[in-house]
Amino acid sequence: MKSAPRAAARETPLKMTDIARLAGVSVSTVSRALADHPAIPKSTKDAIKRLAAEHGYTVNPSARSLRLNRTLTIGVAIPLGHEADQMISDPFLLQLFGRIADEITKRGYDVLLMRNPSPAPGWLARLTQSQRADGYIIMGQSDQHAVLNEGARAFLPLVVWGAHLPEQLYCSVGSDNVGGARSAIEHLVRSGRRRIVFLGAADLPEIAMRLGGYRSGLERAGLSYDEGLVLPAHFTGETAFAAVQDLVARGVAFDAIFAASDLMALAAIRALQAEGLRCPEDVAVAGFDDLVIAEHAHPPLTTVRQNIDRGAATLVEFLFRRIGGEETPSATLPIEFVVRDSAP
Repeated sequence: MKSAPRAAARETPLKMTDIARLAGVSVSTVSRALADHPAIPKSTKDAIKRLAAEHGYTVNPSARSLRLNRTLTIGVAIPLGHEADQMISDPFLLQLFGRIADEITKRGYDVLLMRNPSPAPGWLARLTQSQRADGYIIMGQSDQHAVLNEGARAFLPLVVWGAHLPEQLYCSVGSDNVGGARSAIEHLVRSGRRRIVFLGAADLPEIAMRLGGYRSGLERAGLSYDEGLVLPAHFTGETAFAAVQDLVARGVAFDAIFAASDLMALAAIRALQAEGLRCPEDVAVAGFDDLVIAEHAHPPLTTVRQNIDRGAATLVEFLFRRIGGEETPSATLPIEFVVRDSAP
């Protein structure tokens, strides 16, 4: 005698159309809700996800990407034409990339990270034609402004972290570099400093703007611009350390340093201490970025705070709008000046 057949599992799995019917919404709404699209209200997302879980429905990522004719991946590239030794572990790059990755993964996309030291000619064209990603965020202009301009002519979903330059064709998101630097100089002048050093590589777009803010701050205070107080230095910090040591050794008079990054500022403080000078009593120091380490330095660092969270969110928002076919403008975000013990 044959035993009665056991209850069979559902032969035909639920489709997205079934979830849409049960939820009383369109199929596109279900698709976007399951992908955590920010345009779908949280209550609707939660209801759709609950229905999907109750009925054992899961999204097939491969099928979804084929259906959309997309990779569901965003590329994040770091061109380092200016400084091949700068690593992704650089605190600013790491902090910005982490926020960008968070914003991308919230939207159900994967992240492809590419570090490109000494970019070869045609690197951006090869990247955008590779079809490895649906869009690209470029972290920093480096010395690649002309390449980025050319890339923007042929590829819409491209957004760059950096300065907004004259005759720029690509979409950029960055901080108010001029205003931030000027606020640092004005603060140093108000605290009685008159011989203020600038540390930074002024051949890079963002740093050139910070040098412009430095000059503007001096001019507003009625102080003359002295090229002997403008010292080239790279983001890695070693050149900043050496430049400050050399300045002290040559007997150049100065009572403050404005560094174009926090890492350079911290290297400058170490150089001062190595030379037997006190910060801020002998030389006040201010930086630019407000990295996590700035508050915990000795002494805690006065600096220009870039809103990295807002910057990352804006980069990703603009990129997804561009993936959807929309032109987006460039954005310059406000800064905040943070006073700590290195320049009270």
